[in-house]
This record gives sequence, structure tokens and C-alpha cells, in this order.
Amino acid sequence: MKLAEALAERSDAVRRVEQLRSRVVGSARYQEGEAPAEDAAALLAETAEVLDRLESLIRRINRTNAAVVMGQDGTVTDALARRDVLRMRHAVVTSAAEAAAGRDQRARQLRSELTMLSALPVAELRAQADVLAREIRELDMRIQRTNWEADLLD
Repeated sequence: MKLAEALAERSDAVRRVEQLRSRVVGSARYQEGEAPAEDAAALLAETAEVLDRLESLIRRINRTNAAVVMGQDGTVTDALARRDVLRMRHAVVTSAAEAAAGRDQRARQLRSELTMLSALPVAELRAQADVLAREIRELDMRIQRTNWEADLLD
């Protein structure tokens, strides 16, 4: 199995656990004289099986991410950490540019109000955000390529 397939299976398992949780909660109590909508105990047992499979997948994915090297990006784990930080950096720079540009201020200003000035260079921040967005896209493509090339470790 490829790493990308395991990631898709993990996503499906997480979604399945949430669906089962909701069904368990909906069937945990029922009115006297009525039958429950579903067997809550059976749903809990099914949830436990899905969670066991999920734990196994997560362990194998983490082992694989720590072992597979992506060239100068380091391991997949290193690349994921880099991508997460790039996303945070992009969000901060973008927010700073929007705030400095006055996006959250009223469009008009009355003559009696004080003039608001930007404390940051908006154009430079937007250019920096563009560079960061490109870096994120490029790194994400390398991660995705690796996910489809790397075999999942046991």
C-alpha cells in the first residue's frame, strides 16, 4: 500500500468514527415501550474495530513519514513541519497586510476623525505573502508526489 492510500484510508476511518459516534449517541437512550433506533452496543463494538484500524494506520503513517527522505526537504515529517509553519507564516503576513491596508476599517472617514496611517509596508507584505504561497504550493506538491511513491511501512 502506498502512503497516499493509507492517508485516504485514515481520513475515511476518522469520518466513519464520527458517524458511528453520532449514531451511538442517538441510540444510547430510548423511550420505554419503544425499540431503540439502532443497537448502541453493536455500534460501539463497530466503533472500537474502526478505531483499532485507525490506530494501526496512524502508527504506520507516522513511521513512514519519519523514515522516508524527500531529498533536501529531509524526511516527510520534516517537510510536513515546514509546510505547517509556512502556512502559519503566510496567515500572519496576510493578516498584517490586510490590517495595515485598513481592510477592517470603515470605508469613509469624517473630516473630524484622525487619519489612520499604516505602520507596515503593505505592498512588501503582499509580495512576501505571494512568495510564501508559492513555497507552500511547491512543497505540498513534493509531499503529494512522495505520498504516491512511498510504500507504507509496517
